[in-house]
Amino acid sequence: MIEVMLSGLGLALSWPALGYLMLGVFLGMWIGAVPGLGGAVGLALMLPFTFGMDTVPAFALLLGMYAVTSTSDSVASIMLGIPGTVASQATILDGYPLAKKGQAARAFGATYTVSAFGGVLGALLLAASLPVILPVIFAFGVPEFFMLAVLGLTMVGALSGRSLLKGLAAGLLGLLITTIGYAEATGIPRFYFGINYLLDGLPIIPIVLGLFGLPELMELVAKNTLIARSKSDESPTEGLLQGVKDAFNYRWLSLRCAFLGTYIGMLPGLGAAIVDWIAYGHAVQSAKDKSQFGQGDIRGVIAPETANNAHKAGALIPTVAFGIPGSIGTAILLGALVIKGLRPGPDMLTINLDLTFSMVWAIVLANLAAAALLMFFSRHIHKIAFVPGHLIVPGVMVVLLMGTWVATNSMGDWWTCLAFGVLGYWMKQGGWPRPPLILALVLGGLMENNYQLTRQIYGSYEWLFNRPLVVVIEILIILTVILAVRGMLSPKSDQSSEAGEGAAHNPLMSFPLALGLCVMFFIAYQVTLGFQEVATAQFPYVIVIIALPISAWILLKDGLAARSAISSSGGLQLAWFNASTKAELRRSCEFIGFILMAIALTYLVGQLLALTVFVAGYLRIWGNCKWTTTALYSAVVLLVIWGFYGQLMRLLFYPSVLFG
Repeated sequence: MIEVMLSGLGLALSWPALGYLMLGVFLGMWIGAVPGLGGAVGLALMLPFTFGMDTVPAFALLLGMYAVTSTSDSVASIMLGIPGTVASQATILDGYPLAKKGQAARAFGATYTVSAFGGVLGALLLAASLPVILPVIFAFGVPEFFMLAVLGLTMVGALSGRSLLKGLAAGLLGLLITTIGYAEATGIPRFYFGINYLLDGLPIIPIVLGLFGLPELMELVAKNTLIARSKSDESPTEGLLQGVKDAFNYRWLSLRCAFLGTYIGMLPGLGAAIVDWIAYGHAVQSAKDKSQFGQGDIRGVIAPETANNAHKAGALIPTVAFGIPGSIGTAILLGALVIKGLRPGPDMLTINLDLTFSMVWAIVLANLAAAALLMFFSRHIHKIAFVPGHLIVPGVMVVLLMGTWVATNSMGDWWTCLAFGVLGYWMKQGGWPRPPLILALVLGGLMENNYQLTRQIYGSYEWLFNRPLVVVIEILIILTVILAVRGMLSPKSDQSSEAGEGAAHNPLMSFPLALGLCVMFFIAYQVTLGFQEVATAQFPYVIVIIALPISAWILLKDGLAARSAISSSGGLQLAWFNASTKAELRRSCEFIGFILMAIALTYLVGQLLALTVFVAGYLRIWGNCKWTTTALYSAVVLLVIWGFYGQLMRLLFYPSVLFG
């Protein structure tokens, strides 16, 4: 085995494979840092260039780019509170609060240290586990995959600020949203209300960018502030070194999360979706002092960043050994294997084992190179936190909208992003956690398929008790709920802070959302009763039956809290004024109106001109910028939209009324 590992290392270091690997690293750093792109988009762009290349250099380029997107995606997560990719969602919870504290450099130092550690250790664990891991993977069937998804949702729902029930309700809302469009089991459309855009379901990218990105931009606009609310006394170099020290101080947490990332990554279809959330949940539940999580705890950055980099190595196993891709990215890698004349299966672990190890070593080398380069660049990136918010908002808004456009090249993507941006803003102000909703959207389709297959193959409920791995996962779910409830009831738990995700307390903002959810779940229940096919109605029916009593209880509690707030304020009008002022509702609505005008202008003249006008108008009206600054900024935006999105990515822009 050692000889084969060294042979694989020699292949990875050979020329021109090493040169292509470094090219892939540079491309991956850029692609991961731009919200809406991610590793799958990068692989799709790079794949045609590998057709004429030899096998080892081709995979060096692809894996070099793919491996580092989960390292560079932390830039947007930490600096802007916007997930660069799906893998960096959990990093937002503490990474962005650290940037608000003026400690972005510290967050970067910890992130890139543990990213390199996670990527290297994940690859080494993969190499050591190859002889014994295959029987374990074969032991997982559809019941186990379904229960693992439930475990992931439970762990995220448990990190729900003041209310576990609100976290569960948000997760159930996400699951219900995944049932929009054609049911895979029957091909019958559900909940699309005659809108063709909804027939294929809602794309995940516009939802993620809207739910997390727009509320943070609205906050910058409304408060007219910097990302960093306070300035740290540390220099950038001191901050980076402090982050590196933090990584070493919490080395055992990082080690445990590397194990979690590697072995969860080996599970087809689930690893990428839940690994960072499970790692974050483990960090919270294993910590003695939980009070700072969600407010800028460095452990909340270390855990998910270690796990999501370690997972990339583990995800190779189902792809090369079984031909089962666990994500869009690994599906493209699987296609590359076939194009190169390689057959995924046992041959990749026997005859072509040296090639498999060369892929593993490519991931190791890419992670090390990316960590070193990003550590150097982050000395300058962290300065964004101290740039006036009105200079950040228009550029980020353009990247957010164009990242959203990548999903289906439809104006429906923009409307989806805007709708979920408003929902995300309302959830943030009302104390509703957003992570359970996102994870449910990622897992919903897999959960429904596995649930239906489980009932068809193993019966209605017998599988819950007669499969050992299912029972183990059930015990973990129960322990997660018990620990979450105990933490909320503990007198030591700090419920006074409103800084963490789902921790805000504003009953008059929360009550309308609770009422809307109750009405929506009731309507969904009535619609579900009209489905003729059992397989079509089964999964949404289970969701709404669980969601209705939970949302009704939340509505009752919020109603009582709202009545108390009205009574203490001396009337509804004054109470609503206080609540809306606290939430910066007026300024936020004005910004939404500004975005609506940009969308309306897009129908008329297309994205290229509409977004440029949006940037210029924002800088002049909201930012009070000089004409020279406005003209230069707008010209750069125009060039980026035309050059990067139009010429390089070959995106089709909206056919406008005036210009086609």
